[in-house]
Amino acid sequence: MSSGLDKNQLAAVLQVLKKYNLKGTEESLRKEANFSEDIADQDSDVSSVLTGYKSDGDPDTYVLSYMELKRFVENSLDIYKHELGMILYPVLVHMYLELVYNGHSDEAVTLMRKFGPEQDFYYQDDLRKLAMVTRREHMNGNELTDTFKSNQFIIRMSRDTLSLLKRHLSDKKASVLLNIVQEHLYFDMYEGVARNKTQIDATSGAVGGEARRQDNKTKVYYGIPKVPDIQILSAPVDEEEDNQDNQDNPDKPKKKKSKKDPLLSKKTKSDPNAPPNDRIPVPDLKDNDKIEKLKALREASKRVNLTTDNLPSCCCYTLLNANHSVCCAEITEDSSMLAVGFNDSIIKVFTLVPQKLKAMKSADKLSDVNIEAEDVLVRMMDERSGESSRALCGHNGSVYSVAFSPDRTLLLSCSEDTTIRLWSLQIWTCLVVFKGHLFPVWDVKFSPHGYYFASTSYDRTARLWATDQHQPLRIFAGHFSDVDCVQFHPNANYIATGSSDRRVCLWDLTTGNHVRLMTGHKRPIQTLAFSVCGRFLASAGTDCRVLIWDLSHGHLVAELTGHEKTIHCLAFSRCGNVLVSGGLDCTVKLWNFTKLTEETSSEDVNISHNPDVKTGDTYLVRTFQTKNSPLINLHFTRRNLMIAVAVFDGMAT
Repeated sequence: MSSGLDKNQLAAVLQVLKKYNLKGTEESLRKEANFSEDIADQDSDVSSVLTGYKSDGDPDTYVLSYMELKRFVENSLDIYKHELGMILYPVLVHMYLELVYNGHSDEAVTLMRKFGPEQDFYYQDDLRKLAMVTRREHMNGNELTDTFKSNQFIIRMSRDTLSLLKRHLSDKKASVLLNIVQEHLYFDMYEGVARNKTQIDATSGAVGGEARRQDNKTKVYYGIPKVPDIQILSAPVDEEEDNQDNQDNPDKPKKKKSKKDPLLSKKTKSDPNAPPNDRIPVPDLKDNDKIEKLKALREASKRVNLTTDNLPSCCCYTLLNANHSVCCAEITEDSSMLAVGFNDSIIKVFTLVPQKLKAMKSADKLSDVNIEAEDVLVRMMDERSGESSRALCGHNGSVYSVAFSPDRTLLLSCSEDTTIRLWSLQIWTCLVVFKGHLFPVWDVKFSPHGYYFASTSYDRTARLWATDQHQPLRIFAGHFSDVDCVQFHPNANYIATGSSDRRVCLWDLTTGNHVRLMTGHKRPIQTLAFSVCGRFLASAGTDCRVLIWDLSHGHLVAELTGHEKTIHCLAFSRCGNVLVSGGLDCTVKLWNFTKLTEETSSEDVNISHNPDVKTGDTYLVRTFQTKNSPLINLHFTRRNLMIAVAVFDGMAT
C-alpha cells in the first residue's frame, strides 16, 4: 500500500501531528510511509482516499502504455489470452482517473473514447458514468471513483497466466502500467488450467471484480435443523378439529382419540450441515405459536408435490387503477392476508379469506374479558369492526417494502423517509419507529422465527434488528453501492443481500461477517430466494437473468435466461421442486429445480475456480402470461397453489 506522500509532504504532516500531540497517528503514518516501499504485499488494504494518483509526467505515455498492453494480450496464446484480457478494463479505468486527477482532462477523454467502447458490454454503464468525471473535484464523493480508489480490483488468474503477465511487466518496465498493477489490482491465483471466455464472463461484471477464493472458504451451516418436538400439543388440536367436524356433520360418528399423531411420530434425520439449534438465541415459542406450527405441518401433509407433469395452478391478484403508484406487496405465510405499499406513503392490508380484519375492543370493554380463557385473543377482538381492507398511515415517503411476522400479528414497512415502522395488526397502529439508516430503506424482512428482522438501504449497509430494541444488533458493511434486497436463510442463521454493485453476499448473523461473496450479475440485483433445503440461493434483477448459487462452495451453477425485462420476484414451491420468477415483462416462468440440482453433483465441483455454468432455458417448463400486468410478488400456499400479485398497466402494449 502506498501513502502517496513524498518526503517533504510527509515531514509537513508529521509536524502538524506533533503540534497536536497525535503520537499514535504519527507512528502509524511513519509505518505507512515505510511500508509503501513494499508494494508487492497484496494482502494489504489500499487506502488511496488520502492520496492522489501518481503522475508519470507525460500524459501521452498513457495511451502508448495501454496500446502496448493491449497488443501483448492480443498476441498471447489463446489459452492465456482471455485471462490476460481481464486486466484491460481496470487498467483503463485507473489510467483515466490518474489523468483526470493530475489535470490532463483532454488526454483522459481521448483515452476513454479510444478504448472504452471495446470493453465488455457489462462494463459499459460504469464507463459512461466515469466519462462524466472530467475534473479532480468531480471525484470527491463519487461512488464509483471512491470504490476504485479505495479497493483493489480482484482478478482471478491461473499461475501460468500470472507468470506470463509478470514476465511481460518486468521486461517492459513501464512505470505507468507497473504502478497501476501493483497498487490497484489484486491477483487471486489458483492452480490449474486457465479459464476460457465463457467461464470468465459467467462471474465477471461486478464493480470490484470477482470474489477471492478466500471469501468463500468459511464453513456455512446451510442445512435445516430438526423440527422441535411439539407432540404435546397434538391432543388439543385433534379435539378442535373433531369438534369442528361434529358441528358440520352431527350424524357422523365421533372419532376415537389416537394416542399418537402419525404426522408427528415420523422421525426426521438430523442434517449434518445444519447449525446447532441454540446458535441463534430466539424467544421461546408460545402455546399459540406451537399450535400454529402444528397446523402448518398438518396442512403441509396434504400438499401436492409438483413435477413437470403436475405443475401448480396459478391465482393472480391484479391491482387495478394503481399504475405507477404501487411499490411492493407481500402475502402472509398462511396466505390469509396481502399487504401493499404505495408511493403516497400509505400501506393497505387486504384479507384473502372470508374472515374480516377485526380491530381490538376499546379499553373499557377489554376489562370485561376473562384473561384466563383459552380463546382470550378471540374475545379481545371487536366482531363489529371487521373490514375487508385496512389502511396504515405514518410514513412520509414511498413505502418500498413490507413484511409480515410469522404469527401475522405484526407488519414491518420501510420507506423513502429513512425509517422502518412496526405495525400491530390487532390495534392497527404503529408501535415502533426504527431509526438508524441515514438514507432511503429499500427492503425489510422478518426472520423465519420472528423477533429478528433485517433491512437494506441506499447507505450501502444491511442491518439486523430485534423488535424489542431501538438500535440495530448488527451492521453489515462491505457493499460498494445500494443494498437493494435481503432474504433470511430458512435456518435463520444467515441473511443474503443483493446490491447495485452486482454482488451477492451471505452474512453470518452471529459474527456479522460475510461468509460468501458471489459475482456474476451484470446489473443491480432486485430479488433473492433460498431453496427449501437451504443449500442453494437464487438471485435476479435488471439483467433479466436468474442465477443459482451453491452455498456449500459459493459457486455459480446455473444461469437461467428467458425474461426480457427486470425480474422483481422469485419463489420456491413448498416442496422445493419448482422455482418461479416474475417481472416487468408480464410473465411468470416456472423452472424445473429438481432437474437442475440433480445435475449439479458435488463431485464435479472444481474448488480452485468456478466450474462450467449451465445456461439458457433448458430448465424452463412453463410460462404464464398476464394481461399487461407486471409481477411484483410470487407466493406458494402450504398446499402448493401459486399466488401472484400484479399491477395492471393500462399503458402497456
